[in-house]
Amino acid sequence: MPVRSYAVGPSVPLIERTMGDVLKASVANHPDKDAVVSRHQRLRHSYTELNKMVDRTAAGLWGLGIRPGDRVGMWASSCVEWVYLQFATARIGAVLVNVNPAYRARDLAYILRRSSMKAIFLHEEDRWVNYSDVLAEARSEGPDALLGSVLLGDRQWDEMIAAGVEPEPGPLDCHDVVNIQYTSGTTGKPKGVLLTHHNIVNNAYLTGRGLGWTPDDCLCMPVPLYHCFGCVLGSLQAVVHGATLVLPSAQFDPLATLEAIEEEHCTTVYGVPTMFVAVLDHSEFDRFDTTSLRTGIMAGSPCPVELMRRVVRDMHCPEMTIAYGQTEASPAVTQSASDDSLEVRTSTVGRAMPCTEVKVIEPESGKTVEAGVQGELLTRGYLVMKGYDNDPENTAKAVDGDGWLHTGDLATMRPDGNFRITGRAREMIIRGGENIYPREIEEFLHSHPQIADVYVVGVPDARLGERVLAWIQVQEGASLTEESVRDYCRGQIAHFKVPEYIRFVTEFPMTVTGKVQKFVIRQREIELRGLQEAAAVETA
Repeated sequence: MPVRSYAVGPSVPLIERTMGDVLKASVANHPDKDAVVSRHQRLRHSYTELNKMVDRTAAGLWGLGIRPGDRVGMWASSCVEWVYLQFATARIGAVLVNVNPAYRARDLAYILRRSSMKAIFLHEEDRWVNYSDVLAEARSEGPDALLGSVLLGDRQWDEMIAAGVEPEPGPLDCHDVVNIQYTSGTTGKPKGVLLTHHNIVNNAYLTGRGLGWTPDDCLCMPVPLYHCFGCVLGSLQAVVHGATLVLPSAQFDPLATLEAIEEEHCTTVYGVPTMFVAVLDHSEFDRFDTTSLRTGIMAGSPCPVELMRRVVRDMHCPEMTIAYGQTEASPAVTQSASDDSLEVRTSTVGRAMPCTEVKVIEPESGKTVEAGVQGELLTRGYLVMKGYDNDPENTAKAVDGDGWLHTGDLATMRPDGNFRITGRAREMIIRGGENIYPREIEEFLHSHPQIADVYVVGVPDARLGERVLAWIQVQEGASLTEESVRDYCRGQIAHFKVPEYIRFVTEFPMTVTGKVQKFVIRQREIELRGLQEAAAVETA
């Protein structure tokens, strides 16, 4: 009989505890072990010390007036304060809102309005931007619910800690929402994904279990903490397993990553493919000892087969795995096993994780397809989000009445139960691990007075996976340049959303019913720009 494209991971007991309970357990079991090392801040905390800082941060939040259910924004690159706030908000029943450091005024204003956050934490500036100025501009665009902002690494943070008030104990449930992460989805505006303790604690636990983690493991994590990859499979996963989290730098730096692996004797390393390319191609790569590495995860965008081979061979990381997921799934859905053959780990994204159902359906009929037939990948289980924040309509579109999350990704399942991602049913662009929805950029560019119409697609790129391209039709009599369009975008939308390729056109390829054929735009650009080699890169 034909094999149906349906798989369910092994059944194991799930953790029925909150994030705060998980941290307390690791403190009890590993009080003196390194919990977090922030190398760029020259800070090293044992589990006991981390717990004390989380307690002090929780008291500071309570002193600010933050109460259970309130939203607290964290708008910063990777730092130890990120971890304090991640667990302190969970401890008092508040909800942490992840804010991408690349957001500028337009993006931030939208998040402030949608999330109703009561406080936001940020560094005043970095080498890229003055965050205080961007926040002021964002708040000027309309009302928000902020009680205030607190600068990290500043007297404002110190004053908050000093004025802390012991939180009043209250009932916390592992099924309470603890985290909101904004992601583009089926519409042009980011949606707030509601994640519970149960969602992310168990995803962190099961992913680490798949890597064979023990408390002796040490994770080098150049992946940003604002991303689900970083704050669930990174910081939370380390605490769940009593392992050590190493933050090599505030933003990704290949040299700092190599230094951290060698000096901290890291056993595990994470990254999106572009990060691994940058590390392997660094001019000083050969002088570093990476033989302490054993395993890791490459995820966030399609993983080239040859790159995986180089990581295994040249970085001495024999058990490197690939994981597939999305924020709405907390995030990991499938994962290759650390002892899988290199063929499996370089040609698939692995099997259904424990306690997780995965199937591939024919989108129009909803029927499960046979193995090897392409369709939309769906998943069901503990990992599915609670919903989109204040958005029942889009929640119902994403999660059907039987609890299946429709990922919008195209996939095939092999007869052995391993999955391969073959494309995207929706139009999402994934650039270096960043999810970009074309409609959001199109809507912004339509605000330009000289642009009549615009369509945005992703085109293949050997380093980043994809780059953003815009076809623009200008108003009659108007004259625009590529650089003037980019100047219009800069400072208004995140840098990774700014079109890197622009073509001015007088018409768009259309179907007979008048719909724009974006796949034709993409194919023409591949041919015109000589991107055939990048388009042909084999990915899992």
